[in-house]
Parts: sequence; structure tokens; C-alpha cells
Amino acid sequence: MKHLTIGGVFGNPASRSHGFGWQAEAAVEAARRQVAGLINSDSREIVWTSGATESDNLAIKGVVAGRANSHIITSAIEHKAVIDTCVWLESQGCRVTWLKPDPTGRISARQVAEALTADTVLVSLMLVNNELGTINDIPAIGALLREKGVTFHVDAAQAAGKMPIDVSTTPMDLMSLSGHKVYGPKGVGALYVRRSPEVRLEAQIHGGGHERGMRSGTLPTHQLVGMGQAFELAKLQLKEEHERLETLRDRFMTQMDSLPGVAFNGSREHRVPGIINLRFDGVEAESLMLGLRELAVSSGSACASATLDPSYVLKGIGLSDVGAHSSLRFSMGRFSTEEEVDFAAQQLMDVVPRLRAVRRTVA
Repeated sequence: MKHLTIGGVFGNPASRSHGFGWQAEAAVEAARRQVAGLINSDSREIVWTSGATESDNLAIKGVVAGRANSHIITSAIEHKAVIDTCVWLESQGCRVTWLKPDPTGRISARQVAEALTADTVLVSLMLVNNELGTINDIPAIGALLREKGVTFHVDAAQAAGKMPIDVSTTPMDLMSLSGHKVYGPKGVGALYVRRSPEVRLEAQIHGGGHERGMRSGTLPTHQLVGMGQAFELAKLQLKEEHERLETLRDRFMTQMDSLPGVAFNGSREHRVPGIINLRFDGVEAESLMLGLRELAVSSGSACASATLDPSYVLKGIGLSDVGAHSSLRFSMGRFSTEEEVDFAAQQLMDVVPRLRAVRRTVA
């Protein structure tokens, strides 16, 4: 509230002619340093946006803009913010190579190397898959692309605050960040834009030249301050929170392993602990969700929740329509407790056998 009331820091951070604007600018720059601190970047490399979706659009379209015969490499299981942007660019004449992940949801450096052409201007891959929790080998892919001189964009919306990220040692040029995925406000995000050597990026929103000409628009001071605080807390609690979530995940999976006909989607080795995707043989996910009314679970990502089509991510790693329609994603976070994990597991052990019995009776 301090940054929304007349008695607080209410000025426009772009107003340089009075103290109210200076106060707001100071708050925004402090938040910029906090966001930069989580990923070990220079604060001048942080460009404010309205969220990871805008960051993805700015990164991908901004690199391609003005380049004829451009070629992009991405994967078939990226977030819709990347997929839809690349599909649109294809309609504008850009060539896109859609890499197929392995059965765990990972893209290899070898796949990227084989897809490179003389016209490749950008590779865009996510650090952590939002439905599987699988981690891509970004350091190896980044090293390859740095050697080839190809710009590398990483969608880290699901990774920031969940695992260590250090852009000073991991070769990447652009990285999308989300405020609410790190327990900050919704409707705000950032794009990391490497300064040395400088990344060429064309603005997609014009009208005032804010954010060093990369993203015009009056900045929402209160939201940015909230995002900054969230990123600072995430940095302080990163190791402890990761270990706590690992414990909760193992507790949940131990109970799930005792339930017959349950399979794990994704990588058990290369993953963040807070996302678990499970397949329940003989059960439709939609029916299962109806039976789990006290749980907030999903059969895909929020960006595709309005459709009844099977998850394109699960289809992308080789699952059949039946397998994809039998899968649910479970998420655990900072406020999840052992009691909640046990409750969720017990609900599944009660509901899944009941639905299977009903299905056998109907059949």
C-alpha cells in the first residue's frame, strides 16, 4: 500500500523533475537489483515487463525483427507463450525447427547442433518444463550456441526461485522471468538481456523509450517492489526451500508408489521437486479431478486449461491420447505442508480405486 497512496511513494518513476518521481525511481531500481541478485546479473540487464509471456514475446520477436530469412530453433513442448509466438513468426515467413524431446521431456545439445543452419538467429528453450518439472541441460546447449555465435533465449519462469541460476557462468543471452511464479504479484515480470557482448533486441512496444528503449510504458511501482521483495526472499531461502520440497516430494511419491497402476511422467533425475506429473492407468483425469474437489490439481498448464484436448506436452514426449488423458500435474510450493501432502495422497488412494471399479462395472 505504501506505493499506492498519496502519503506514500506514488510518483511516476519516469518523472525526473520532482522528488516524488525520484522516490519511485529509487524503489524501482532497488527492486531491479533484487531481481538481478537472484540470477547473479547486473541490474542494468533487467528489463521490466508485464510477465513472462511478454518477456518471451519481446525476446523472440525482438531478435528476429528486421532479419530476412531468419531461422529459429525451439521445442514442441515449450510454453504457449513461446510456441504461439513462433507459430506467428512462421506465418510471417520465419523458418522454425521444432525439436522433439526425449521421453523424459529433455532436449539435448546434440539435437540443437544438428538443427543449426547458417540462417539460425535464435534458439529458445525452457529451463524447467511447466508440466513435467524436467530440467534441460541449458549449460551444455548454451556453451554450444556461444561458440557458434547464435543468440540463446531461456524461459526460466518455472525455474527462478526453485533452483540456482547464475547467468555469469551459464551461457545465455536472454531469460524470461515471472513475478507470480516466485510468489510475487501477478501481472509483472522481467527479461534478462545480456550487456556484454550486447544482445541486439528490437522493442515491441513503443511510446516513450522506457527501459532503455526496449519496453515503453509507465512502470507499476507497487508491483515491481513486490516482485523485488519476492526475488530477494527466494534467494535467501533457496537452498532450504529446495531441500524441504524434496522431502515433501519423496513423502508423496512413497505413498503413490504403493498405489498400483501409477506411472511417473518426466525425468526422476533432472527435475525440480515442486512439479510432479503422474499417469493413473484406467482412470480419466477429468473424472479424477472431479473426485478430488478439495485439491487444486490440473491435467495440463493454465494456459491450455480451457480446452479438453490432451496435453500437447505429454503428447510431445510420446504418450498416447489415452495416456495423456489419464495424467495429472501436482504442484507443491512454499506453503505446502506434510499434512497437505498426506491428505492429497490419501484422497488419491481412496478415489483412484473407486473410479477404476466403476469403470470395470460399466464395461
